[in-house]
Amino acid sequence: MKLLLVEDNRELSTWLTRLLQASGYAVEQAFSAEDAELLLVTQTYDAILLDLTLPKANGQVVLKHLRRKNNQVPILIISALDSLVDVIENLNLGADDYLAKPFDIAELEARLRSLLRRSNGKTNPIITCGRLHYNSNSKVFSANNKPLNLTPREHAVLEILIHRSGKTVDKKQLADSLCTLDDSISPKALEIYILRLRKKIEHSQAQIITLRGLGYMLSQVPSHHA
Repeated sequence: MKLLLVEDNRELSTWLTRLLQASGYAVEQAFSAEDAELLLVTQTYDAILLDLTLPKANGQVVLKHLRRKNNQVPILIISALDSLVDVIENLNLGADDYLAKPFDIAELEARLRSLLRRSNGKTNPIITCGRLHYNSNSKVFSANNKPLNLTPREHAVLEILIHRSGKTVDKKQLADSLCTLDDSISPKALEIYILRLRKKIEHSQAQIITLRGLGYMLSQVPSHHA
């Protein structure tokens, strides 16, 4: 899952980035509304963490521009402006959630997981495809009630696929969701991750289908093939 963190306090931004990366997120940083808007021209994100008190233009500018363009990327406001008026105003402008500074990183991650589940049409923290289960709170995958041993990249690929199970995920979209501008993943590497995952989930009644020219889809194996 790829996040954009818009926060002008560089020390706080670096700290948050490290913690979120340790939890498996790909994180890109913007230190101003202008930086954020430049990134949003070429990049897509699964969610945005948005501070309001930014230099020059405030975070509301980013929020308003995105919603005017009908861009429905989930936005979690993280701000010291925590009056009821501020919270209501920004939620009415289209923010999805609001977290007042200072905050606990565990609460931030919990809000973020909930936001990502809702944006993918999921409400239960346990996401299931066949006998493949993903606990989005603990971030643990299991197949046939046994934990799966996955590398960080395999985990990231399977997490995106199970969040969007039954839907086609474009190869470029999948690769972009795993990487930041300072990182990259080759098409060959992505194919290797998919091959490894197919082997690891082969008896779970879940399968990764290649849709030639379109991408990949995680789906349940039809019962007569199980």
